[in-house]
Amino acid sequence: MGIADDAVEIRAQGWRTLAALHGLIDAALERALQQGHELSVVEYTVLDALSRQDGWHMRMQQLGRAAALSASATTRLVNRLEDRGLLTRVLCQDDRRGIYTELTPAGQELLRQARPTHDAALESALQQAEAMPELKPLADALHALPVPAGV
Repeated sequence: MGIADDAVEIRAQGWRTLAALHGLIDAALERALQQGHELSVVEYTVLDALSRQDGWHMRMQQLGRAAALSASATTRLVNRLEDRGLLTRVLCQDDRRGIYTELTPAGQELLRQARPTHDAALESALQQAEAMPELKPLADALHALPVPAGV
């Protein structure tokens, strides 16, 4: 095996490790959010993304990017959350073809309730990962990230 092959294998191993950490965290978040709030991880992600926007709304395309969803998956998800009264759609004032998705007061309240559950499950999953030699370096790296100003 040559140097180029070694580099490819190192990157592949890094990707496998990252995927394993993601799977561990995703499963822990899914369990906690479903049990505590009847929310999936992607539903929480959408509510959280909307809460971080000025005016509490986003265009559907932006929302899809934030949740890593296709346009059709975004539409289905927004439909479900709208049916639950957590989101609403609003026509864009500047461009009547544009549609914004906005958090409702019920969506804001559910997110407020779910955020501590999310944060505790994330911390617990990272602690679990730190106990696994193959995941410890990545978990340590996440803990070492600087906290953004204002948080």
